[in-house]
Amino acid sequence: MEKFFDRFRSLQAGGTPFAVATVVRAERPTSARPGMKAIILADGTLEGWVGGSCAHPVVVREAEQSLRDGTPRLISLSPEGQEPSREGITHHTITCHSGGTLEIYIEPVLAAPHLLLVGDAPVVTSLARLGRLAGFSVSVADVGEAAQHLDADAVLPLSNLRSHITRETYVVVATMGAYDEEALTEVVGGEAAYVSLVASRKRAESVFAYLARQGATAEALERVKVPAGLDIGALTPEEIAVSIMAEIIQARRRRPAGLPDAPARAAATDPVCGMTVEVATARYTSDYDGVRFYFCSSQCKDTFDRDPAPYAAVHA
Repeated sequence: MEKFFDRFRSLQAGGTPFAVATVVRAERPTSARPGMKAIILADGTLEGWVGGSCAHPVVVREAEQSLRDGTPRLISLSPEGQEPSREGITHHTITCHSGGTLEIYIEPVLAAPHLLLVGDAPVVTSLARLGRLAGFSVSVADVGEAAQHLDADAVLPLSNLRSHITRETYVVVATMGAYDEEALTEVVGGEAAYVSLVASRKRAESVFAYLARQGATAEALERVKVPAGLDIGALTPEEIAVSIMAEIIQARRRRPAGLPDAPARAAATDPVCGMTVEVATARYTSDYDGVRFYFCSSQCKDTFDRDPAPYAAVHA
């Protein structure tokens, strides 16, 4: 179990999204036991053990979906006729030879949202504190030494900021005119969820004109929020920081919580048990009458190989 938690902490520290599957109930003859855990990565890799070949593809599919929608779920796997009657459970019928029932809780673990602050204005100091209180990972980029003393998780160089920006990054540029152009050159056109500039509209027009001459598209510039923050009548740096943080939270909560949809992976139906099998990772296959069939386990493959015609006809 210590190995599991070491891996959990390592992935979380690296900002890698993953899901945790935990067996909460098991009825023999299933091989899994309550408390067994597995980590499922966004690419479908499963590390750990929460059941055999029948459970594996179902758990992976449900984990991938939980990463996409950001929602935990409780799933049940049992033979036909043994569906749970309780609410809140997603049931999957399994027809594997081993039988048994499993209930597995799947929870997504997504990276903390990233607040990237550029500049050393007083509003940046307040935003760094508010961001940490709101559960954001906070980075500050500045050309001077002031950033070293802010309440931030990381201090970044102004150059190559784009490499630190993801779709979960929220950027606030507040250099007070010192190097707005340089900072936004690194930011606009990227995949940041939110970008704002703390500046007057007149100053922003000058900055945008420069960026347009440097090749920034109108669409990219339209995504930069000016003035930054919600209109709450803020005057002091602290109040302005509150208005900006409120706008960031609003933008975040209006977006889908999980990962973007991944390209669909080719799948096939096991002709014996009816389970879904991922084609690219299938361990058991048989060719019959010019068609390749995919199986969830060696037992299903063996059953098919002994008398393939009836199964092939059903799935023709």
